[in-house]
Amino acid sequence: MEQPVAEVKKDNLIKISEPQEDSKWYVVHTYSGHEGKVAKTLQQRADSFNLAAKINQILLPTQEKIVINEGKKRKMDERLFPGYVMINMVMGDDTWYLVRSTAGVTGFVGTGDRPTPISSSEVASILKFVETEAPKFEAKFRIGDSVRIIDGPFADFVGAVDEVNDDQGKVKVLVSVFGRETPIELDFLQVTPL
Repeated sequence: MEQPVAEVKKDNLIKISEPQEDSKWYVVHTYSGHEGKVAKTLQQRADSFNLAAKINQILLPTQEKIVINEGKKRKMDERLFPGYVMINMVMGDDTWYLVRSTAGVTGFVGTGDRPTPISSSEVASILKFVETEAPKFEAKFRIGDSVRIIDGPFADFVGAVDEVNDDQGKVKVLVSVFGRETPIELDFLQVTPL
């Protein structure tokens, strides 16, 4: 069975060597917030212990997200699995010890004494999700929330959120116009919570 090869953008992937036929993907648990540091340390240790041929790739699954704060859009990378790093490697006593003894690593994910590799289909779906181009919006609105419109022709109107579209970064707000509730579709930037 052929292992998926990671072809991922940005700093998500550290490619040490070409994956070998008997390499598999494993999940390593790290201290939360130390994922990047662990990945870089693993890369350096694999080179210095001459195990670069056995530890092939290190993946930090992230996805770009748009956060709206104080009326400004900001892009950030959100970790999909905080506290976890994926490693494509040939499992052996030497590689197991190298990874396990790396600072910041708390252990492999698996049952019993040995780590359990994750299936090719799981890796493929994670890689596909990481590779998606469209950034996601961080929704800070929920249906029923009271909001004030701060931009556009309905500026200073107050209404209630009727729908939230995270993918497009839009909300539908019910506003009272001439005594009737009127739905208005607005960008996340055009409204502020009350």
